[in-house]
Amino acid sequence: MSDPGGILASPLRVIERTIETRDIKAILEIIDEYQAGVIVAGLPISMDGKIREQADKVKSFLENLARETTIPIEYRDERLSTQAAKRSLRAVPRKKADTKKRDDAAAAAIILQGYLDEKLP
Repeated sequence: MSDPGGILASPLRVIERTIETRDIKAILEIIDEYQAGVIVAGLPISMDGKIREQADKVKSFLENLARETTIPIEYRDERLSTQAAKRSLRAVPRKKADTKKRDDAAAAAIILQGYLDEKLP
């Protein structure tokens, strides 16, 4: 989520994947609650720059989400975002059980921050 001025990204929450319709409903609830103006989605492009199976799955999910909302969806290359998140959180104490969720939330904020930085004048 970003601040109202679109300058600073911060983690909001991690949605545990369950059933696609439930996942989409959870996202739509967040959009409604925070009056989101755009959805910025990480696309897992392979290191050689190609779109592979996982990226196709993400695109398919986002196409289904797009059918349920009028909010525009922007794709962002998410390569190395998890590694950047892990580096930035290295000094923060955490429980083993929380590691993946925390890394995923931080990676999402890094992806969004890149988007916001590109949109600044």
